Amino acid sequence: MRAALFAARRSRRPHRLDAAGFTLIELMVVIVILGVLAGLVLPRIVDQPDKARVVKAKTQIEALSMALKQYKLDNGFYPSTEQGLRALREKPSIGRVPQNYPPKGYLDSLPKDPWGRDYVYLCPGEHGDFDLISLGADSQEGGEGVDADVKSWELGG
Repeated sequence: MRAALFAARRSRRPHRLDAAGFTLIELMVVIVILGVLAGLVLPRIVDQPDKARVVKAKTQIEALSMALKQYKLDNGFYPSTEQGLRALREKPSIGRVPQNYPPKGYLDSLPKDPWGRDYVYLCPGEHGDFDLISLGADSQEGGEGVDADVKSWELGG
């Protein structure tokens, strides 16, 4: 009787040969589908960090411009090119020394552009009272796309 029960239980279990997995064709189809999806989605994802850096450069230039305008409101003039943007963080000791400089300066820290370089600051500027420029990803004047310069006078502020 035990042998009959054991045989009945064994017959209910599926055999490993009956439970076949994916075939090679099915696996290849899945790999091709994943490849097509990666080809469509990856370029959009990879391009996003570069676009984000350009937006960050624009935002930083606008913030620096606001701090420079506050400097002028307090002191009647902008920092010179020689004094540079450091004048927003530390009271200048060369050139025209501001008389109404706040104890903590105008910025907590002086940002680098999103590519890790200093912003170019010119005062007087060629396009206004001052010019602020990030040279973009390629660190050279001109360029297109993420290599294009981000310029204060083109931001409308």
